[in-house]
Amino acid sequence: MRRNPSFLSFSQLKSRAAFGCKAAALTCFLALLLCAMQGVEAVEPPLGLEPAGEKSVSTALTDQQVEERVNALLGQMTPEEKIGQLVQVPGQAWVPNAPKPEDLVAKGVSGSVLWLSDPTSINRLQRIAVEQSRLHIPILFGLDVIHGFRTVFPVPLAMAASWDPPMVEQAQAVAAREASAAGIRWTFGPMVDIARDPRWGRIVEGAGEDPYLGAAMARAEVRGFQGTQLGASDRVLACAKHFAGYGAADGGRDYDSSYIPEDQLWNVYLPPFHAAVEAGVGSLMSAYMDLNDVPASGNPWLLHDVLRGAWGFQGFVVSDAFAVRSLITHGFARDPADAAFRALTAGLDMDMASGTYLQNLGALVQQGRVSTAQIDDAVRPILAAKIRLGLFEHPYADEARFAEVTKSPEHRQLARAAAERTMVLLRNENHLLPLKKDLSSVAVIGPLADSKQDTEGSWTVMGQRSSAVTVLEGIAHKVAPGTRVLHAPGPEIKRNIPSFFDALMNPHPKPAQTPAEADQAFNKALDTARQADVAVMVLGELANMSGEAASRSSLDLPGRQEQLLEAVVALGKPVVLVLLNGRPLNISWAAEHVPAILEAWYPGSEGGNAIADILLGDANPGGKLPVSWPRSVGQVPVYYAHNLTHQPETQRGFVSRYWDGLSSPLYPFGYGLSYSKFAFSNLQLDQPQVSLGGKLGISVDVENTGSRAGDEVVQLYIHQWAGSASRPVRQLKGFQRITLAPGEKKTVRFSLGKEERSYWSSAERKWVEEPETFDVWVGEDSTAALHTTFKVNP
Repeated sequence: MRRNPSFLSFSQLKSRAAFGCKAAALTCFLALLLCAMQGVEAVEPPLGLEPAGEKSVSTALTDQQVEERVNALLGQMTPEEKIGQLVQVPGQAWVPNAPKPEDLVAKGVSGSVLWLSDPTSINRLQRIAVEQSRLHIPILFGLDVIHGFRTVFPVPLAMAASWDPPMVEQAQAVAAREASAAGIRWTFGPMVDIARDPRWGRIVEGAGEDPYLGAAMARAEVRGFQGTQLGASDRVLACAKHFAGYGAADGGRDYDSSYIPEDQLWNVYLPPFHAAVEAGVGSLMSAYMDLNDVPASGNPWLLHDVLRGAWGFQGFVVSDAFAVRSLITHGFARDPADAAFRALTAGLDMDMASGTYLQNLGALVQQGRVSTAQIDDAVRPILAAKIRLGLFEHPYADEARFAEVTKSPEHRQLARAAAERTMVLLRNENHLLPLKKDLSSVAVIGPLADSKQDTEGSWTVMGQRSSAVTVLEGIAHKVAPGTRVLHAPGPEIKRNIPSFFDALMNPHPKPAQTPAEADQAFNKALDTARQADVAVMVLGELANMSGEAASRSSLDLPGRQEQLLEAVVALGKPVVLVLLNGRPLNISWAAEHVPAILEAWYPGSEGGNAIADILLGDANPGGKLPVSWPRSVGQVPVYYAHNLTHQPETQRGFVSRYWDGLSSPLYPFGYGLSYSKFAFSNLQLDQPQVSLGGKLGISVDVENTGSRAGDEVVQLYIHQWAGSASRPVRQLKGFQRITLAPGEKKTVRFSLGKEERSYWSSAERKWVEEPETFDVWVGEDSTAALHTTFKVNP
């Protein structure tokens, strides 16, 4: 079932950010070639912290002009060249027996190349496309630019912990600036999968458990990558992934099937994708897994009915790597030809790296199983993206400018500020933090304390040497000159089962520690702690323990880290636990025995400096958890927006659903401490009742009752008392991060309209807004106590 061609009609394109350009430009292919020969200089935007939409653009075309140029190209293309635009090939020899990209590019039968990050290599292949292929159609180079290119920002889960969409937009704008300077004009991000099972390795790449926060982050990342429209100066084509339901894999096991009820799909897992589409995202990536027994990469309900039908998406869809051929592995397609047929006719435009389209679509067209019109429908949005990105006018990377852009000190400054804003202070008994800078001595202990790679985390650009500042380096730079900074890594940690990425990223690993060497390292770490006034324990997960192919059956601290932590605490010295990780971990013991715990995630290039800023008081933590933090893996999945049950948690005498432990999370969604204190009061509604479709104004006063300036994230939650379907106990429907000086009070205002009150009803099988009474809570996390009610009238 191929999508209705009307969904791709350029005359019907809506005025969206990605396709809303209005400036004049060339209107036919011959004129395009003249423009390409003459060249056009792009306007260089200043790097600042202004919103992405304020930056200038290098390409501005009307919908009609793009349509005419696409049609002019299609009119000259052979069937083989058209199919070639649907083929993405690997730029590195990681795939056995794959055709050389140079040969395919020269023949004009590869529209995109991935897994190259070096501008010299990119330019070499691009010259073959532009100078040797028959129609001179440029290549679209794509790469997983997930949380930075040369400058690495905190991982996406950490960015969500900032609750600061404008900052996230700025960070991804920097990533886009650096990547586009290298000739990469397409990023396989943002990942907007909702994840409520921290065992799933790729939870690190998304915004956590909540669709409202996830949608806000999706919009910010799309705007950061793309700007206000495709072709914005120094920006790249964004790709929302993985469509859809990938984060709900059985048992948190990467690639395993997802079984998601219809109401959860619409209310939880699809909203961030819809937000990305509304923000103008130019492409989507289909997911690997079966969704309710139909693989997502061959799922016409997802790719046609929802994406093109309900949402009117006008861009193109690329598969995840090898996912088209994997339709055979799923037992869904009988052979490669059937896989190509099922994927294309479901609505999947580009085949990433598997070669299935290249080898089979031509025969399918000849057999009449796939029509020329269907091929043209798939090619159109790909050519349109290349035109809007200005690739025909500016196909090559300026290698001298690339070196200049990636050395920008402003990029590092923003990375440091971003890292500071993402960190979550989980515990600070007796105000141990911030530490004094003039300590006599401090021990920095743990296997991650001086690891650059593990400070940056997973999904950093291939082939790039880390320039991260480690926690050890950051503390050493920050403390007073006379302070002794001691260091011991303790026993090494490693995965029990290696990742297939390990051989690619680290082909020559050093030999693992012997048990005797591990014992020696343990004792040395303990002895180092004895010599110091304060011990900073830097524990967590290696970078390869989070991300793709990095699911876990346990949430415990890997290796002997828990044992080492308990031994250091037993010394009786002040201990600060700093976590570097990509998921919540089991720190239940630490939450009772370690006085200060800072969740730093994988903080990126400036992570060590940012952590030192927090620990030593030059920055005040203000991040909040984007996930509910479980006490143990036995609680998984645990999330705040669950439904009321036969015995509600709010009833008198309720203790737990388990007889052997509490069922509440260790730390609730939205939780995070500060060196300041904040008080919430005077929750007001502008009216006690509102009609269906009407807007309700809500205000609350927030006061900094502490002695230093700090940030608070003001969070608004609602609950509908009754309706055609049961509703969650609470749902996030508004948030604002604010900064308050000591003693300052600010009134924060929210607007609650039809969009926030509507939901997909499994009983009605449609979106509904219902007349009913609603609870409202406003406060500092999902357990907020300040409460009122309002009523929606028919």
